[in-house]
Amino acid sequence: MVSVLVGDEDAVDVLDASFDGGEAGEGFALSKSGVHDEAGALGLEQCDVARAARRQYGNPQADRSPLRKFLKLRNPSSAQTNSQNDGRALDPRQQGLCDCNGGILPRQTMEKYDLIVVGSGPGGQRAAIQAAKFGKRAALVEKLEVIGGTAINTGTIPSKTIREAVLHLSGYQYQSIYGVNYRVKEPITMADLSFRALNVIKTEIDVIRAQLSRNGIDVLTGTASFLDPHHMQVTSSRGQSELEAGYIVIATGTKPAVSPLVPFNDKTIINSDQILRMPEIPKSMIVVGGGVIGVEYTCMFATLGVRMTLIEKRPRLLEFADAEMVEALCYHLRDRRVTLRLNEEVESVEETPDRLVVANLKSKKKVSGEALLYAVGRQGNVDELNLAAAGLEADARGRIVVDENYRTKQSHIFAVGDVIGFPSLGSVSMEQGRIAAAKAFGMPTNSNRANYPYGIYTIPEISFIGKTEEQLTDEGVPYEVGMAYFREIARGQIRGDTTGRLKLIFDPGSKLLLGVHIIGEGASELLHIGQAVFALKGTVEYFVDTVFNYPTLAECYKAAAFNGLNKLVRT
Repeated sequence: MVSVLVGDEDAVDVLDASFDGGEAGEGFALSKSGVHDEAGALGLEQCDVARAARRQYGNPQADRSPLRKFLKLRNPSSAQTNSQNDGRALDPRQQGLCDCNGGILPRQTMEKYDLIVVGSGPGGQRAAIQAAKFGKRAALVEKLEVIGGTAINTGTIPSKTIREAVLHLSGYQYQSIYGVNYRVKEPITMADLSFRALNVIKTEIDVIRAQLSRNGIDVLTGTASFLDPHHMQVTSSRGQSELEAGYIVIATGTKPAVSPLVPFNDKTIINSDQILRMPEIPKSMIVVGGGVIGVEYTCMFATLGVRMTLIEKRPRLLEFADAEMVEALCYHLRDRRVTLRLNEEVESVEETPDRLVVANLKSKKKVSGEALLYAVGRQGNVDELNLAAAGLEADARGRIVVDENYRTKQSHIFAVGDVIGFPSLGSVSMEQGRIAAAKAFGMPTNSNRANYPYGIYTIPEISFIGKTEEQLTDEGVPYEVGMAYFREIARGQIRGDTTGRLKLIFDPGSKLLLGVHIIGEGASELLHIGQAVFALKGTVEYFVDTVFNYPTLAECYKAAAFNGLNKLVRT
């Protein structure tokens, strides 16, 4: 038997199901447990269950006979008195749904879970899956019809896929060999970029859905909000439902920050979530904001030949990264004709009659371009959560304060991912979600935040782990540096990447590795060798004594180790 829960007239319309009678009609029994126990476990929507019933009884094409043939629907919102209209309240049968025999359907009961996760991004996925691995019943609530959150749909995956398309189509990696005019395709359009991105997004969504289904996680679509610290209400186009859980993980992520000074139009004045909606690649573009998102998109469009202007109110870009690596990146940006406006702040943005966008700076400068990307920070997605009902609050940027175990001030409620602030990386969010679920159920974890790597997908990439030279100097820690350049390594010449470099920072006495910093194509992959040595408290001498495949960029570790140790010998 296939069971389906129908809560109101809208839900009946959503079902889009019909039967010709007979066994199929009898099998379409309505119960309070159907969607949650049977369909929910399979990740099916109500319309899927209805179609399954038709197939089960050999009637797959019976599409258009009214479902109300089997339901006597009473909508309490349309009439407040009984059929005699004598002022008396509606009786239970008039207020609810009746089955085909006139029996009153039971009201929906509250679903109970061990863990409710709000948000299906990287942090939410890992929290729910980890709970399932512990044998707990978990529900994942996602506001959108598609899962994956910002990371899959508008952020990490689309931007990195666009970057790969840019590198390939522009011929960037081989221009040092074949000349600066080398192109794989000319002209390059937004359709070329979005085609590849949309294919990757679809595949990732399918993979995530399969993983959640395989682990028996109930995926619920709707907007979640707190009723009290242990109860949540989920509202969707199908109605409302209430959930109860011993533990709750907030993983709602962030949305692009907005400004009253910027008149977004979804075409030429956009935020980072609207990149794929641009009708065409502009000839000139302004990027406001020198953080990770702003710098990454500046690099991509500059590689396509767009005249870029990057405006940042701080004196340098990417202040959390090693200064030498950022300086090298700025050199490459300027080499691509990017204009850097540092220590500048936008006062207003306007469109001109000739379809240009003008950014008016507080220094009275005017910067014009065919498009403007506003990438000044992101805001936590907490507006609809009703945090006050749970005894929680967020700061002005929508961030939720947590302790070292990602607990909020309510010990059974956790928050992970971008909604808690820096570093706002997909990889870190995954680990935070896993740790939160483990802490909730008293399971041990062994994760050291100091060992988390950072990857910035600029062109060229920047990736690092450990301390920067500036941090060590501020802390009064002595250090020595070893440097290797891609142009000195055979693989660098073969790949045509002669701009990259790898830096090892180590203690001159114990030779303990203190940090690894890389700029160059493939930096985020190459870093993992150094990450393993760093996490295991290894020394720089490990790289001297290790044989790496030849020719590979991994040889940079050996070259940098020799470079650093030779400085110690001379002193």
